[in-house]
Amino acid sequence: MNKKQTRLRRARRGRAHIQNIGATRLCIHKTPRHIYAQVISPEGNTVLASASTLDKEVRKDVEKTGGAAAATVVGKVVAERAKTAGVTKVAFDRSGFKYHGRVKALAEAAREGGLDF
Repeated sequence: MNKKQTRLRRARRGRAHIQNIGATRLCIHKTPRHIYAQVISPEGNTVLASASTLDKEVRKDVEKTGGAAAATVVGKVVAERAKTAGVTKVAFDRSGFKYHGRVKALAEAAREGGLDF
């Protein structure tokens, strides 16, 4: 098994648990250059809020899009947008990525922004 397959295996396990509890999920994805976050409905068919380092609102606040500082800004923005959509309680879907670095920075910023998980 290679690195990507093991990450996707971890993601499948986490998503199965989130689906069982029927929670709205804060799903993230990261690449070396960007980080993306979406708040997805419990049914899994609707994106309620989203933010990424590609957004103009985020780009004006960061110098580089691939670091923890950019992830912090994305976390704050997605929390703000989720609250305007009426969502405050979510389950954190880290997509199999380890809870470290940019993933941790985004999660902590989303918590500070008002999301509860």
